[in-house]
Amino acid sequence: MAIETWAAFVAASAVLLIIPGPTILLVVSYALGQGWRTALPMAVGVALGDFTAMTLSMVGIGALLMASAAVFTALKWLGAAYLVYLGIKLFRAGGTLEAKPRTDATPPLKMMAHAWLVTALNPKSMTFFVAFLPQFIDRHADFLTQMAIFETTFLTLAFANAFGYALVASRARQFVRNPRAIRAFNRAGGTLLVGAGLATAAIRTGN
Repeated sequence: MAIETWAAFVAASAVLLIIPGPTILLVVSYALGQGWRTALPMAVGVALGDFTAMTLSMVGIGALLMASAAVFTALKWLGAAYLVYLGIKLFRAGGTLEAKPRTDATPPLKMMAHAWLVTALNPKSMTFFVAFLPQFIDRHADFLTQMAIFETTFLTLAFANAFGYALVASRARQFVRNPRAIRAFNRAGGTLLVGAGLATAAIRTGN
């Protein structure tokens, strides 16, 4: 795998992970209500959930890769369009983060399981991975090696992102409730997603 491909995957994954979704809302809810101690179990649960969804998605992508080059190429085009759609949707999102503090005392293991369930069983997670991952896969390289590298990288970033969100939410509660900050955050993330989708489409055209 070329280092440029891996670096592009890291950059795109970081942008996508930092955008608040159902998983991050859950992390923030626990952190707002129970403080920084929620960071580790929630981050572990998120990483395990992403591992589950990502592995299932990669298995499906691998099957498509073996079945038809044309279908795999079409999937890449659809993935690029999906990234643009997500970017526009995020750019138009409001300035609120709907995360209500969870004040009930919850054991770490239960928090971890909750994070895993929300992350792994969200249908959008697998849809996202199926659309996103093919952009970086080389059909002529070993698929299992690429799968291991991408999963390890993404799960490390997912863990760090969830852990960071929990710490920020527990220490800087006014920020996560500031409509102007969230709106600016969403617009920046949406612009980057649209750019990523258009860049991917341009690469497809160039090839």
